[in-house]
Amino acid sequence: MNLDRLKTTAGLDVAGKRVLVRADLNVPVRDGKVTDATRLERLVPGLNDLASRGAKVIVISHFGRPKGGPSDEFSLKPVADQFSTLLGKPVAFASDCIGEKASATVSAMNNGDIAVLENLRFHKGEEKNDSAFAAELAKLGDIFVGDAFSCAHRAHASTEGLTHRLPSYAGPLLMEEINALRKALEVPQRPTAAVVGGAKVSTKIPVLTNLVAKVDKLIIGGGMANTFLQAMGVNVGKSLSEPEFHATAHEIMAAAKAKGCEIVLPVDAVIAREFKEGAANEVVALDKVPSDGMILDVGPASVAHVAKVLEGCRTLLWNGPMGAFEIAPFGTGTFALAKQAAELTKAGKLVSVAGCGDTVAALNAAGVTDDFTYVSTAGGAFLEWLEGQELPGVAALTR
Repeated sequence: MNLDRLKTTAGLDVAGKRVLVRADLNVPVRDGKVTDATRLERLVPGLNDLASRGAKVIVISHFGRPKGGPSDEFSLKPVADQFSTLLGKPVAFASDCIGEKASATVSAMNNGDIAVLENLRFHKGEEKNDSAFAAELAKLGDIFVGDAFSCAHRAHASTEGLTHRLPSYAGPLLMEEINALRKALEVPQRPTAAVVGGAKVSTKIPVLTNLVAKVDKLIIGGGMANTFLQAMGVNVGKSLSEPEFHATAHEIMAAAKAKGCEIVLPVDAVIAREFKEGAANEVVALDKVPSDGMILDVGPASVAHVAKVLEGCRTLLWNGPMGAFEIAPFGTGTFALAKQAAELTKAGKLVSVAGCGDTVAALNAAGVTDDFTYVSTAGGAFLEWLEGQELPGVAALTR
């Protein structure tokens, strides 16, 4: 992907133009009400900008995973209502994303109006990237704006197909995400570090393999670290691990050594005999993990060691927790290091970029999300970028 070829709508005359904006409106909804509008709030400035320049702004998105066609459970109507509240003005809603209902809603729009169309996935053509479905969507717009980085790893009709039919541009949120990731991986301030945590090595082999060639320090935590430690001969007791990936762990360590990347693993652990909230626990050295014990968090010596590593770095990429942070008290290590990274960022000593669901949840729990340089809510797209893969929805916008 030649990312320098991405164009935005800055300076573009959009007055009177129908602008189809592919957003990600996947927000939690309960009893017909949006319960967390953070993702919508981030969209508001970009939508307002287009509307203030006289565009007719038509927002399209999928919502959840509906099966068998339209259903109230997966309707975007509550999201349109929430947008009205956030924007302080009416937002039109079409009960379909193509056809007569969608066309009627768009035809009734005045310059500066904003509308939301119904769930794209109510039509099978969306996920199949069906040419006829993309053509139907294209009839509703004059310009296409891709502003859903979190969906850009999918070659769907609304992320890739539309770019063949309309003049296409990158939206502000998508550009924000790409610029943050480029800053962390392509043109970073060095030394650079990456924290990669989570349960299983098997889910992040491509990420680890790509990062050892990109960063100076690779900090591995969570259940993943257990597999690396076990591969090095450490007894991890009843801890989550993947013995079948010992060879892979050795290959990654060898690749890191060849690239001059230091792999940082825990040096002590918090263990418990039960995986439940408030379980009796203790800190042990790695050679003292009992056979009936489970490693559920990094210990204080590990926290101190990683904190020192971070102090010597200028760029940090964070993906995944250091322990079972969702169950008290096993979030102590993750929260302490998150706060350390946040303090360094606030002091201007560190550029910190984090992403994916568990990571965002951990940073929220630590109360430091707003202190990181950039936090991505993208899941699969963020991971695939870390793996070095080309994202169809981004590549399409560079054509």
